[in-house]
Amino acid sequence: MPELAKKYESRERYYYGDIQTTRTVVRPLNPYKGTQQTYPQRYTTVRRKPQPNNKKINRYNYIHKIISLSFAAVLVFGILPHAYGKITKQLFTKSAHPEIKADYKQLVKPTSNYLYNHLFMNELSLRGAETKKPLMLPLETNAHLVGIEQGIKNLAAQYPMIKPSVFVWDYNTGHFADVNASEPYSAASIIKIPVLLQLFRSIEMNQISLYDEMTLTNYYRAEGSGNLQFKAENSKYTIDQLARIMITDSDNSATNMLMSKIGSMTDVNSGIRDWGLKHTRVQTWLPDMQGTNYTTARDLAVMLYNIENPKFLSMSSREKIFDYMGHVKNNRLIAAGLGPGASILHKTGDIGKMLGDAGIVFAPNGKKYIVVILANRPYNSPAGKDFIVKASELIYKYMVY
Repeated sequence: MPELAKKYESRERYYYGDIQTTRTVVRPLNPYKGTQQTYPQRYTTVRRKPQPNNKKINRYNYIHKIISLSFAAVLVFGILPHAYGKITKQLFTKSAHPEIKADYKQLVKPTSNYLYNHLFMNELSLRGAETKKPLMLPLETNAHLVGIEQGIKNLAAQYPMIKPSVFVWDYNTGHFADVNASEPYSAASIIKIPVLLQLFRSIEMNQISLYDEMTLTNYYRAEGSGNLQFKAENSKYTIDQLARIMITDSDNSATNMLMSKIGSMTDVNSGIRDWGLKHTRVQTWLPDMQGTNYTTARDLAVMLYNIENPKFLSMSSREKIFDYMGHVKNNRLIAAGLGPGASILHKTGDIGKMLGDAGIVFAPNGKKYIVVILANRPYNSPAGKDFIVKASELIYKYMVY
């Protein structure tokens, strides 16, 4: 007999878990009666259904009932009376303190009083940039200006304490240079560019006029750059005068007056979102010495480019803006690195931790390009100025010669 058959022969029955397996011998009919021939036996396995443990089931049902009853008791005697007294009852009965009113908008949007960039129907809200139909045209970029990018990186290696952000764009070819250009930086006084653009957008919508007058009060006085802070109280200035000194003198008091005139920081931020810019925001009245107003080199380049967009600003607005930006008194940054005969329309910015300049350069040979240089630096370090001047000189030589 084979070994496997012997094993089965010796095991009459065995158990595995709750399933009992038995051996059933089926003897075939022997057509050779009376002979000594034998035939192999066949085995089948019968599976019996396990019997439930009724004691366990009854015990589990008892525990479930206790848990369900406990939960129902808490709901009926604890939560529902409290909810009725605090919520339901108040809907159908008069309040004991009618002078106290709930601000449901504040409950739904608890941050809207200080975190917003849009005002519509006197309602504050926070919304993103318009990307489907932005008012500003994007910069059409082609090939990288690899020579400028590598030159800026080599120059930055000589100033390890400076962290630069640079964007250059050629009007003729669309070639561009980008070094950290999409990284947000403190805007300093360069934030006055979007304030100026939104001012002229408001003028073109007939909301205000260049000849409207504003009165200087102590509310608008701001420290830092500009001489308006030292003028007599109740002095009157036209919008045109305020816009000019905001750009040429980088006057902080004039900037605050103009922002107030066009709807405060909310109107400027709302405009920036409509333009399609994602990384520029005004959060603080000037001076912003903590650097909470921010932008990027690329956003600034898009703003400069769209000054000449006839669908964004009219020709008269463009001429006024270029007149202001062509008479900026600070010529110690990008302007200092340009060659003889070149000119720039620009706006500078300077706070302790960031120094920057953004403008449009016109070379004597007809070359025209946008250049934005922002430099994070140790507090008031002169290395920031040195870096910007050398970077401007490097860019100008590459673009013109």
